[in-house]
Amino acid sequence: MADSSPKTVLVTGAAGRTGQIVYKKLKERSNQYVTRGLVRTEESKQKIDGADNVFVGDIRNAGSITPAFQGADALIILTSAVPQMKSGFDPTKGGRPEFYFADGAYPEQVDWIGQKNQIDAAKDAGVKHIVLVGSMGGTNPNHPLNSLGNGNILVWKRKAEQYLADSGVPYTIIRPGGLLDKEGGLRELIVGKNDELLQTETKAIPRADVAEVCVQALNFEEVQFKAFDLASKPEGEGTPTKDFKALFSQITARF
Repeated sequence: MADSSPKTVLVTGAAGRTGQIVYKKLKERSNQYVTRGLVRTEESKQKIDGADNVFVGDIRNAGSITPAFQGADALIILTSAVPQMKSGFDPTKGGRPEFYFADGAYPEQVDWIGQKNQIDAAKDAGVKHIVLVGSMGGTNPNHPLNSLGNGNILVWKRKAEQYLADSGVPYTIIRPGGLLDKEGGLRELIVGKNDELLQTETKAIPRADVAEVCVQALNFEEVQFKAFDLASKPEGEGTPTKDFKALFSQITARF
């Protein structure tokens, strides 16, 4: 028998663009989940709802995040370094914008150290399932995203994914393609592995669909100890995905 009492789920990066959607979806299903958020600043806490269940901490400082993990059953990691565009770029003049990462906010610090700290904190707290949202493209060290701000972002994300896979905690690693700010629930979702979807026309997905997959992953043992790429067919093609058990049963790769 499945335990019918609500799971306590911590969402980190809860004020981010995808994190906010996951946090909201969990809150809406209060019969199933007790929702917690972890954000970096008091300002971000107010942005999502300012409630007592939102913790403020810095993932780069392991001690500052420990309280958020106490008593949590599951963790959804949605933290990520974000490249900033250098000022002075004029699109009318052609060329490409240049990017940088703020001091202390490089992928090595956020996507590697910060995620490692979260995985360690979860393990110490007895968390039973960790869902980590990474990115497609990690199989290619020369991927263009790695050159942004000289951050090697996909390299560090992949290192954290490997650390999670080796942690012994049941995990689900979701690697979405290009993220779209479009409505969710309207597309047929596609799972893949080893960046094979990047060679196809279907390599993007709405953030809201990624968020739904994060929440659904909490409910199916089929998706534990698994890693997969995630994309979608264009709206209007195929059948919108409703049966997540069937979607997850297609996943075979452990990393």
